[in-house]
Amino acid sequence: MFIFVENYQNQMNYYVVIPAHNEAQHIALTLESLVKQSVLPTKVVVVNDNSTDKTETIVNSFIDKYNWISIVNNSSEAKHLPGSKVILAFNKGLETLDQNFDIIVKADADLIFPENYFETIINHFQTDTQIGMAGGFCYIEKNGEWILENLTDKDHIRGALKAYRKECFEQIGGLRTAMGWDTVDELLCKFYNWKVKTDETLQVKHLKPTGANYNKASRYKQGEAFYTLGYGFWITAIASLKLALRKGKPFLFIDYIKGFWKAKSNKKQLLVTDEQAKFIRNYRWKKMKEKILN
Repeated sequence: MFIFVENYQNQMNYYVVIPAHNEAQHIALTLESLVKQSVLPTKVVVVNDNSTDKTETIVNSFIDKYNWISIVNNSSEAKHLPGSKVILAFNKGLETLDQNFDIIVKADADLIFPENYFETIINHFQTDTQIGMAGGFCYIEKNGEWILENLTDKDHIRGALKAYRKECFEQIGGLRTAMGWDTVDELLCKFYNWKVKTDETLQVKHLKPTGANYNKASRYKQGEAFYTLGYGFWITAIASLKLALRKGKPFLFIDYIKGFWKAKSNKKQLLVTDEQAKFIRNYRWKKMKEKILN
């Protein structure tokens, strides 16, 4: 029985797409952690997104050693607005890949994965065929210690390290090129009755804190994202307050609310259908009530 599982595991191909903009300081560490995986990826593509440093040179040094690593160059705006830039780059990499994968992974270029990371992720997908997404947790270095980067709930997979079952990825329509993509994907998973699996034992080192490159123009984007997810005002207000407090910046709440009303007044297109938006609101209210009661 053990031999059967091991062979099946090796047959589950996973592809990794890594958007990278000026990641010369970190990309080697990320790729090194991938080549040390107990179950190696079948393919890794790094999307060199308009880098002006030595990102491309470093990636090419890995390509010389590992024929399953590749690079694609992409030209985009230099400014970093959350959501659209990274997913446009991800999609550019995805276009270069064939369809012979069971799992597709979107990974940041500033991560160090533990050696058993993808072996464990594959095991989760094998154990339960209803799992559509799986991931570990990001840890950041603070005062010489690696601590949980606690920006989101423990039932949420960070955008830095998303692994999708192929069938789930296709059913949710891939990733949205907008802020909120790493929330709407999970909500759509639930809409289509897929499970989202998080594993607290998988501790990934995140070398650059989330949002480090965001410019001031992005501060309204979070509220806009809440609107495009179909949250409605009251869920947006609660989510905005919670996130602002978690970031230790209470006044961000005002920016988020301004972003929401700006998107609403401009009748910005939602990332979901009306039916999906209704499901999302009901789901969010249900989760909030559960937390209050517990």
